[in-house]
Parts: sequence; C-alpha cells; structure tokens
Amino acid sequence: MNTQPRWEYVQEVYRGPEAGQTLGMAVAAPVSPMLAKAVDTVPEPDSVPGGLSYEPKWDGFRSIVSFDGTASTIGSRGSKMLTRYFPELTYAFEQLLPQPCILDGEIVLRAGEPGRERLSWEQLSQRIHPAASRVRRLADETPATFVAFDLLGLAGNSLLDTPFEQRRTALETLVGSLGDPIHLTRTTRDVALARRWLVEFEGAGLDGIVAKPLAAAYAPGRRLMFKVKHHRSADVVLLGYRKHVSGNGVGSLLLGLYDGDGHLRSVGGASAFSDVRRLALVDELEPLVLRDEAGNVVTGEGEPSRFSAGKDTSFVKLRPERVLEVRYDHMEGERFRHTVQFDRWRPDREARSCTFEQLERPIAYDLADVLD
Repeated sequence: MNTQPRWEYVQEVYRGPEAGQTLGMAVAAPVSPMLAKAVDTVPEPDSVPGGLSYEPKWDGFRSIVSFDGTASTIGSRGSKMLTRYFPELTYAFEQLLPQPCILDGEIVLRAGEPGRERLSWEQLSQRIHPAASRVRRLADETPATFVAFDLLGLAGNSLLDTPFEQRRTALETLVGSLGDPIHLTRTTRDVALARRWLVEFEGAGLDGIVAKPLAAAYAPGRRLMFKVKHHRSADVVLLGYRKHVSGNGVGSLLLGLYDGDGHLRSVGGASAFSDVRRLALVDELEPLVLRDEAGNVVTGEGEPSRFSAGKDTSFVKLRPERVLEVRYDHMEGERFRHTVQFDRWRPDREARSCTFEQLERPIAYDLADVLD
C-alpha cells in the first residue's frame, strides 16, 4: 500500500462539515449498529441456542464503514459522519478492500513504544476537530486503526439475516489478510480463554469482552450480544456539580483525587440520578457551596467537549470536604474513562485520604499481541 496520504482527494472531502455526503462518495447504509447488554460475568457458551463466540471489546469509535467499490464513508453509532476526520482510513479502505462491502467495527488509536503499545482514547478523541489542517496533521502524526468485527453486506448483497457464524467466516475471507491499518478482531469459542482475555487485555487499554450468539442474525439497534466490563470502586472527593439540562436539580457530580504532591485533580464525573434524587441533591449539597464576599455562588468552567460544541460546561464549586464511593471500569491516564456511578457517601473518610494510590492498575499488556 502507498502510505502517503492522497491529499488532493482528502482536501476535496474537507470542503464542508459533512462533505462526504455531497461529493459523490458512498453513503453508508442506514444500519443502526447491533448492541450488547451488560452482564456481570463472561457467559457460558451453552447459555444461548447455538453457542457463543467471544472477542475483545475495543475502546474507540464504533463505526459502520460503507465501500461501494470506489469510495468509502464512515458512520458512527450516533449517526454522525466520521469520514472527514479519518482520511487515512478512507484511503486505506479504497486501496485495500477487494470488493464493495459494509463493515461493522471500531476505530482505535495505538500509542506507545513498540512492545508497550496500548489504546489511547485521549489521542483518538483529538481527531474530532473542526479544523481540516489539524485533522490532516494528526492523520500523519497519529494515524488510526480500524478493527473489523462484523460484515453486514458484500458485493451488493445484505448479510443482515445471515447467522453470525457465517458472517464471521466471510469477514475473515474479506479482510483477514489485508494488513495495517485494517485488522480483523480475534475470536474464540473457549470461555476459559475469553475470561483470561478479560484480565490480560485490559493492560493494553481494551474495554472488556463481547459474547455473540453464533446463530443470531444481525439485529440493528437491539441488545442481543453480551458485554462484560471491569467493575471497580474508588473513594473520591466531591469538587462541584453541574445543573441538569432541564434546569432543575443536579445533573452530574464532579470528582477529584489527590496526587502525590498533595494537589487535588479532577478525574471525571458521576451522573444518572433520578428526578427525585437530582432535586434532593441541591438541598443536600447547599452547605458545601462556595460563595464570594457578596454571597454569590462561585462557579467554574469545565473543559469544552469535542463532541458537543457549545455545550454548557459551567459548574457550581463546592468545598472539597465530602467523600463518596463510586463504581468505575477503568482509567484513561489520570481520569475515569467513562462516567462513573454513584454508590454511597463515605462520611468516615477524610477528603485528603482519597489519592490515586488506591486505584487498581492493570498489568501492562502489549496491544500488538491483541491485534496479531
């Protein structure tokens, strides 16, 4: 493959925010990705008729890739077009895919030295940027990888009603030997090996394990697969809260931990409260609200979201005195990778005792060993 980006083509794609839809490129089929429901443990293979296939759960952008034989598009789970943000991948699809197809997979970004690679959500999220020049530069500096795990269409024929076992065989034939940056996710029917992967692959930044019924057709938008993620708890300091989008009550709690130098650092947020609980939290947290000399509530401004431009990120600052226990799956650097779940207040803990040292760190595992 020619590794130099085809910039004359890429620059055409960048003319508009969703230019991939208006320049004669292939339009991704209107297929909503098949989803998975969360379970506590990796299920036994005989728990569903026809058995299960197990594979790693990748931590990136879920994507439906459509290739019409000439041009390609990338659609996200939320129906956002990602084509313009990953020109190096669209180029690879058009150079390497042997025939028209629709792929279900994950866009991920590999970071770290050889032998110590892992997934980087932080660098991947930087790719969603409005400036075409920045996207082009990052495509060169931190190229993305596509991991294929299902095949929805081939040579103009829909495979949605085809059992996964057969779709997987066709996928292996189509992309199994293409090479970087298009990879085929590994699978196993050995539940013991899948449970080992759950532990080992976390060290490479992966998210868990997915179990797919071998006899199942592809069911867009339905949760017929199973996902197992890591469950951990931590005691964190309450830093503040954001108001709910409705304007009533607490929408999310902002959380922090003390580093080795005694600095309190923001590590993420907790949300998903009921309507009643949101309103009650306002009164419950009122004694902790910081106010200036005039009695006005002190507010702060959070980091802007790359995915929700214009979103209000302001929050009410609280005195860092209250501790709560939260449930989380894993960390990305010094922050919780996903929004965590509130578990309970910890009045028995001093805020300054809540440090990064309490967090469980997975044993490092080289990402290259997962991809190969």
